[in-house]
Amino acid sequence: MQHFLNGEWRDHHKASEVLNPFDGSVIDTVPNASPAEITTAIDGLANGAEIMRNMPAHQRVEILRKTAALMHDRLEELGRLISTEEGKVLAEGRIEAGRATETIDLSADEARRLHGETVPLDSTPGGVGKLGFTLRVPCGIVAAITPFNFPLNLVAHKVGPAIAGGNAVLLKPASDTPLSSLKLVELLLEAGLPKEAIACVTGSGAALGPAICNDARVRKISFTGSALVGEQICRLAGLKRITMELGSNSPVVVLDDADPEKVADAVAVTGFANAGQVCISSQRILATPRIHDDLLDALTARVSQLTAGNQLDEQNNIGPLVRKSDACRVEEWLGQAQRDGADLRCGGERNGAVIQPAVLANVRGDMRMSCEELFGPAVGVTRADSIEDAIRLANDTRFGLSAAVFTQDIDKAIRFAREVDSGNLHINFGTAWRAETMPYGGLKDSGMGKEGPKYTVEEMTETKMVVIH
Repeated sequence: MQHFLNGEWRDHHKASEVLNPFDGSVIDTVPNASPAEITTAIDGLANGAEIMRNMPAHQRVEILRKTAALMHDRLEELGRLISTEEGKVLAEGRIEAGRATETIDLSADEARRLHGETVPLDSTPGGVGKLGFTLRVPCGIVAAITPFNFPLNLVAHKVGPAIAGGNAVLLKPASDTPLSSLKLVELLLEAGLPKEAIACVTGSGAALGPAICNDARVRKISFTGSALVGEQICRLAGLKRITMELGSNSPVVVLDDADPEKVADAVAVTGFANAGQVCISSQRILATPRIHDDLLDALTARVSQLTAGNQLDEQNNIGPLVRKSDACRVEEWLGQAQRDGADLRCGGERNGAVIQPAVLANVRGDMRMSCEELFGPAVGVTRADSIEDAIRLANDTRFGLSAAVFTQDIDKAIRFAREVDSGNLHINFGTAWRAETMPYGGLKDSGMGKEGPKYTVEEMTETKMVVIH
């Protein structure tokens, strides 16, 4: 596929192959752009930002609604494309295509709701006789830097609200999964989005990122990815508005009154969907003494039933990791945990980019399996002495994106919600759950700002204060 910048589809003298993660077969090629293409794209978007700023809200609504309708008509095509380039099984690819369609449709709703408010200036003596109100205005050019693991829906969560807010968009998709982004751009243009209002430039993030961050015409950067890259972007971006959706190593606290079978069923979904390549994957299972052994047995039995392999084979529950190198890293982490005293209860075998889903017992808080983000199909079970100990272990991390607790005790559930440092908190389900409408974002090194169309539009617009004297 070509990439799209300055109002036209273009090739480049250098190209990169997009590979099927399972067998390494070539799906397509995309341009391998240089920083010069970023400058060219922003040159075009500068005009596009003025077009979008002056576009009435109802026209932005119509464009987004039509885009959602086109996506709905192509759900199977989009779902298969997601699975083929990213590696998630077809069922998950179809779900993501449906969620992305919903995200674009919800963004259309928010274009209608963009408004300011009156300010009661006469609440202080100096404001008597004054009339104050605010206006919400677009940032201008929004840069959306997106990850591989949800190559359509996480793109929609940035592009849809940016358009709803009246911005032009510079989209830089993940190098491993650019095709879904390019397909979305095709549909947006078909739906009537001005060609000057969007660019999608493909290539290395390391090469293109500084050019995006350093251009003063980009007023807003929205990034989803690793904490390391997010910190680098923040250092380069200067005085731009920034939203950071970063990593985690999400804890699941299981108290003695929980049902071990219910927990095992939930963790089998929330710890292993997309081969564990979800920012909010359940990773650290913290179980109190009376339930620990029963939970470990139930979880091992449940996870042992999962099958991993070719993502396009509908019989498989789990596909490959996006790169063989990532699978090798996960294999090494599992091996390191065992050398440090953890017990591998099931799975862990690697074949190419495929890792069989794994459960480890006797995982300590100082192991890499607990301290870092695994981003692979494995969970570690740790014994916690009490709810106090479980909360301490849950918070013993630099991350804070999602956390969960299983209990029938409402007092303990509320204590968990109040005391655990996490942007998303779940009671009686695992950590990997998200509705498109919720304010989604993390604490600590898991990022800053919130996503979800309503909240993203707020992040992608600015407030002007007007005072009539």
